[in-house]
Amino acid sequence: MKFEELNISKKLIDKTREQGFEELTLIQEKCLPEIIDGKDVVGQAETGSGKTLAFCLPILDRIILGEGLQTVVLTPTRELCVQVTDVFKDFGKILGVKTTSIYGGVSIGLQIKRIKTSEVAVGTPGRMLDHLRRKTIDFRNVRFLVLDETDKMLEMGFIDDVEKIIHHVPKKRQTLMFSATIMRSIHRLMNKHLNNPVVIKTKSLVDKSKLEQVYYDIYQQNNKFSILVHLLKNNTHGLAIVFCATRRESDIVARNLRHHGINASAIHGGMSQNKRSQSLDSLKNQRTDVLVATDVAARGLDIKNVTHIYHYDVPKTPTDYIHRIGRTARAGANGTAVTLLTEPDHDNFRRVQSNDELRIEKADIPNFKKVTFNRISKHKKKPFRRQYHHFSRR
Repeated sequence: MKFEELNISKKLIDKTREQGFEELTLIQEKCLPEIIDGKDVVGQAETGSGKTLAFCLPILDRIILGEGLQTVVLTPTRELCVQVTDVFKDFGKILGVKTTSIYGGVSIGLQIKRIKTSEVAVGTPGRMLDHLRRKTIDFRNVRFLVLDETDKMLEMGFIDDVEKIIHHVPKKRQTLMFSATIMRSIHRLMNKHLNNPVVIKTKSLVDKSKLEQVYYDIYQQNNKFSILVHLLKNNTHGLAIVFCATRRESDIVARNLRHHGINASAIHGGMSQNKRSQSLDSLKNQRTDVLVATDVAARGLDIKNVTHIYHYDVPKTPTDYIHRIGRTARAGANGTAVTLLTEPDHDNFRRVQSNDELRIEKADIPNFKKVTFNRISKHKKKPFRRQYHHFSRR
């Protein structure tokens, strides 16, 4: 199906063509006609499947200029908030529709000013609720409510905030929910707040024929970082994301990678919005080769040309694993997902392997040079230890 076949503004169709979009993705083909018909929709789809355009186009087509705020989109993270805002701004500009981002970590004053002249507000639950409490946002004319990455919002503990926000939106509205997984909590939210929704599911975006999944069983835990360095320097061609379990570990691993000549930056929820944006921009513009991240980067971020995913710390569930590997092997490209397995990771890895659809093959430990790994913060002003020069072989 082509965009020209949709019953929406010619300006929007021309814009899709200008952006290089011709054929609809699967989620767009299934969702767009239903949303255009005004139905409530629940869509199950991964980030990068084109779901943002699936709800953005029909909403923009029905915005009435001069009638204030008419659309509210909730996202779990600041990064996804900015990403969705950019899509609305890009396509809304040709129609005169204004969109503003609402998230924490930045000045609220500028947001208050922009809300007054915007038809679309895209925000994270906490800051959106803050505006409602301050009475700096008016939902009276809102006709469209979108919950994006709903499962992630619930996982992050935003359920109460989401419920409060929904109660401020007029009951006469069109509600759209998008989620990578439709779990029991999603069904409860759907049954409570949506009106006879059409439920649409698509297959995972990851093409398993294009995705190589391997794990290294590392017997000595202190060799994990050395093997990561070896793989990044010798087996990785393109952009890579290294996933760590904690904010602190992400910072430490990124710092140590830079010490060993790898152009790496960290991203996690403990960083300021400005620093998080800088890390993402550096990777997207290929000024950085490696992004070291917590799971905040596993969802909601559409980073192109990622060829390798490294699980420095093994995720706790198969769902988390799938979200992580969904960053690579996109749009027909090949990708590799590598798990670095040490003794503390075995319980998590057994849970990941309990998913019968995952095929993670064991790989032989390569010949690697033992390198230093320093947990002392650079602020302590203690130098890195002398680098070892022997090779470790299994």
